[in-house]
Amino acid sequence: MRVALKSGIYWVGAIDWNIRNFHGYSTHKGTTYNAYLVMGKKIALVDTVKAPFYGEMLERINHIIAPEEIEYLIVNHVEMDHSGSLPRIRETLPRIKILCSPRAEGELKEHYGDEIPLKVVKTGDVLELGGKTLTFVEVPMVHWPDSMVTYAKEDKVLLPNDAFGQHIAASERFDDELGWEVIHPELTKYYANIVMPYGPQVLKALEALKGIEVEVIGPSHGLIWRKYIPQLLATYEGWAKGETEEKALIVYDTMWGSTEKMAGAIYSGLTKEGIPTKMYRLTGSDMSDIVKELLEARALLLGTPTLNTGVFPSVAAFSTYVKGLRPKGRIAAVFGSYGWGKGATKTLTTDLQAAGMEVLEELQVKFVPFGEALDKCEGLGRRVAQRMRAS
Repeated sequence: MRVALKSGIYWVGAIDWNIRNFHGYSTHKGTTYNAYLVMGKKIALVDTVKAPFYGEMLERINHIIAPEEIEYLIVNHVEMDHSGSLPRIRETLPRIKILCSPRAEGELKEHYGDEIPLKVVKTGDVLELGGKTLTFVEVPMVHWPDSMVTYAKEDKVLLPNDAFGQHIAASERFDDELGWEVIHPELTKYYANIVMPYGPQVLKALEALKGIEVEVIGPSHGLIWRKYIPQLLATYEGWAKGETEEKALIVYDTMWGSTEKMAGAIYSGLTKEGIPTKMYRLTGSDMSDIVKELLEARALLLGTPTLNTGVFPSVAAFSTYVKGLRPKGRIAAVFGSYGWGKGATKTLTTDLQAAGMEVLEELQVKFVPFGEALDKCEGLGRRVAQRMRAS
């Protein structure tokens, strides 16, 4: 079956129904690896698919044209879920011309060897296919230094690789076939876990695209956008600016239940102040699902028991992950129980400050919290709530 974005522009990607972990990010709904044929008098393939899915992509191409008719391969991004089929493409089409951004040139050779013949294209460069004109725009650090987008001028089709993607495997190909309410949670999770550190670069890319008419957006993962583009762009802009909602997130782990009791009292304080709050124990919870909630939450309260004067391992992993994502503009508090030695909350404070958060307080309780200690926890929740409203 042919899937046309516009006349002469086809989806020829692959569906990965079974993937459940994408370099540490859980993909409960699978994903797709999207590639596109742009057919003028000459033909270009924009991006490829993860190496094990090369045959699936080739079969889809064969339903439209003989692969030998493809003259150009555009590499929007080097990461191997998109460039992984490049060696097989070169075997099938040894004369194919490969176009990439200046930063991608070295990275492609570091992945696949120095002998790959490449043509570098920069922002504003044009490839004339005869009836189809492709324009290239570099978008460095959205989300790798080499990233660029390809724009089909006559058809107003934007092919932005990882921007605007979602990890969803589905027989449907377009946003209006599934609906915003289905796609939005996966769009949110994708941005939170992959794109969040690059908000300033996303804003620059969105600004660069404002002068371009866009009727269809074909990302590298998930559904193709044709109906909900205004909502998509507005949502991305808000996320890139670090806009949050008046919501709090409590994340913790516990050994003997003491830190969990503290978390419950803090939750009570927040909710008594009218703050919508979600609470996750890291044992048994999915870290990338929690980060999805953090994208729109204004406050993070992170709790750990002290283990060997340090942070409990699951909490340490979470704080390291968050530090890499750099969710700036949030406020935070740290809490936890300890026995004969302190130290864990101070480490968490340092991590969250390194992530760009303002840490308001540290609260520690020796052994088991009750009475006055639980009152202090509830008070912490109330103070965070009041600060959220003031910020």
